[in-house]
Amino acid sequence: MILTAEISMYPLADDYLTPIRWFISELEKAPNIKRRTTATSTTIQGEYDEVMQVLNCCMKQSHEKFGQASFVVKFLKGELDMDYQDEFCG
Repeated sequence: MILTAEISMYPLADDYLTPIRWFISELEKAPNIKRRTTATSTTIQGEYDEVMQVLNCCMKQSHEKFGQASFVVKFLKGELDMDYQDEFCG
């Protein structure tokens, strides 16, 4: 089963960009996961267990490496068009 997850990371640190960039680079290393990053979130897509495993690993490593961070994730069953853009988005 395919799972799509949209995740936003909010590091509780003054230097918040470093952990965010690190987190996205770790997601990029997953070979079977599609990824798309926008200004406010990253969407990943792949087999359910692989998506959950990648998120589990990256979130845990992030907390170990950088300390406190809040993650907000939306999960949707199925494959979504990650390139879709509504006409109102320009």
